[in-house]
Amino acid sequence: MKLSVFNMAGKEVNSVDLPASIFEANINRDLMHQALVRQLANARQGTHKAQGRSEVSRTGAKLYRQKGTGNARHGSKRAPIFVGGGVAHGPLPRKYTKQMPRKMRRAALRSALSVKASNEAIVLVDDLALDAPKTRDMKAAMQALVADSSALVLLPGRNENVEKSSRNLSDVKTLHANYLNIRDLLGYDKVVISLAALDVLTNYLDVEDSFEEIEETGEEE
Repeated sequence: MKLSVFNMAGKEVNSVDLPASIFEANINRDLMHQALVRQLANARQGTHKAQGRSEVSRTGAKLYRQKGTGNARHGSKRAPIFVGGGVAHGPLPRKYTKQMPRKMRRAALRSALSVKASNEAIVLVDDLALDAPKTRDMKAAMQALVADSSALVLLPGRNENVEKSSRNLSDVKTLHANYLNIRDLLGYDKVVISLAALDVLTNYLDVEDSFEEIEETGEEE
């Protein structure tokens, strides 16, 4: 797949061939969904906790005598049926962590990138560089490259000027290319990739191991 390369002013300066193994891979929507569910689950802290009847700070004395009042029989105000009592079957701390083999995670990224490429949502830029942190300059560059669409900007490494210039743009997020993940990839309309970041992606996603091999062997080495 051949794609145009733009500068930060939005003018076409070159064209490159995208690796077919990354941007024209087989699209596996179930695999992308599994990877997304895993990432969202792993982001949960799982620190929720409700106090049971043995943990609430209330008296354990019997409310009133057993007989003669005409009321139902009750023993403790800590019972779940009373306001201020313990919670019956409430949430307890737990781990939501899910595991997923690395080959499957990378296959999901290739599927998502292929979807973006097929929808013409990949924007290549020759270089992303600013002389100083300026939100105005970054906004102008994004307007020229992606117009009014939200954008995930992939950088080859740390670039303080670009990263700081994007912080106040609610529809723009910068991310190091080697930290690419399925949630950010699917959460933005466009993906802006510098040529240097494309090399980083190619280095760890353009591999011979495919998801089809996982299906055949059933495991990862």
